[in-house]
Amino acid sequence: MHISEIKSELLNEKYYKVKHDSGLTIYVYPKEGYSSTYAIFGTKYGSINNAFRVDNKDVVRVPDGIAHYLEHKLFESEDGDAFSRYAKTGANANAYTSFDKTCYLFSCTDNFEDSLEILLDFVQSPYFTEETVAKEQGIIGQEIKMYDDSPSWRVMFNMLMNMYHAHPVRIDIAGTVESIAEITPEYLYTCYNTYYNLNNMVLCVCGNTTLDTVLSIADKMLKKNEYHKIENIFEDEDDSVVSPYVEQCLPVGLPLFNLGFKEKAGKKRPDVKTLACSEILLFLLASSTSTLYRKLMDENLINASFSYEYMEGEGFLATIFSGESHDPKKVATIIKDYIQQMKKTGISEEEFEIAKRATYGDCIAALNSTDHIANLMADFYFSDREIFEYIDAISDATLDDVTDRLNNMFDIEKSTLSVIKNAE
Repeated sequence: MHISEIKSELLNEKYYKVKHDSGLTIYVYPKEGYSSTYAIFGTKYGSINNAFRVDNKDVVRVPDGIAHYLEHKLFESEDGDAFSRYAKTGANANAYTSFDKTCYLFSCTDNFEDSLEILLDFVQSPYFTEETVAKEQGIIGQEIKMYDDSPSWRVMFNMLMNMYHAHPVRIDIAGTVESIAEITPEYLYTCYNTYYNLNNMVLCVCGNTTLDTVLSIADKMLKKNEYHKIENIFEDEDDSVVSPYVEQCLPVGLPLFNLGFKEKAGKKRPDVKTLACSEILLFLLASSTSTLYRKLMDENLINASFSYEYMEGEGFLATIFSGESHDPKKVATIIKDYIQQMKKTGISEEEFEIAKRATYGDCIAALNSTDHIANLMADFYFSDREIFEYIDAISDATLDDVTDRLNNMFDIEKSTLSVIKNAE
């Protein structure tokens, strides 16, 4: 077992990173004086991982939606489900599947040790039968139909389908009714045994606990896993977008929009410097204090729902502006024109400093949140980053760095606008 102490002298904060003998990487971020504790147990496995190779063997292809399906099924066992066990400890438990990870989590104020044992137990104890798999197909099928009717869900996936030609980020995380009908216990065990290897997973704990407490439970509960090389397989993705515009009619109060800018992506996510400069730039461009935001508000083109996101993962990278508007096309035009104008005139030193300080301040404030810290540690582990390195990268960012991101982050020719509106 190897234990590293990761410190920030500037922030007077520290946490621990452990490579456990089982193969699992464990992060523990003690927060003295806090009453609650948050734990997240995650695997680098999400909806995009529908084709893979293990130890250079043959490529395995599985039905779309299987990562999300597997997340649902893991809560079940021969003796009941994990939620009923958590009810006895008083912990608030949940799970989620994203494009590139699946995470199981809980928060509690009491009985932390018992709750952590439950987490490590059920995630390591798969139980799939023909009967239980068939039962879940109906439940998830209903969930898929619900999302098909959700304007906020459809506006995003319509955008991704028009942004990406081949990458599976364009496919709904839950799959389709047809694809989940193909899921069998054999498929579930294949995916579980591939991606739920402890060498491909991370445990992050933050709050009212200690390193020794977490490690004593880990030593008791974790089963040693042999390392296997996992290679995710993706088709080649063209740099262009499929289409610059897509719309769908669904009942909405105001039309919804997602304006996405596609950026060339590799197997690895951008480094912490690129991420830090991207976040500073987005704050400068589209935060509620920005010139662009005020212009759109003053012209009554957006409301408080307006937001932005830097979306990244293996083989995909995009910046998304979203919200509600009675004229989404005009919003998109103004945003693109504003970006083009900024590229010509440049970013002022004052704008840059305000955005940098605000982004840095938001990161420092977030260190008061146990769930934010634990989720960020998990996400950063899967992308080969560390929290304090990221905060330092924000502090060290220069105007030239952010200007460089402006010129590379937004290609107007590689943008697509997705709109959901009422039928006329």
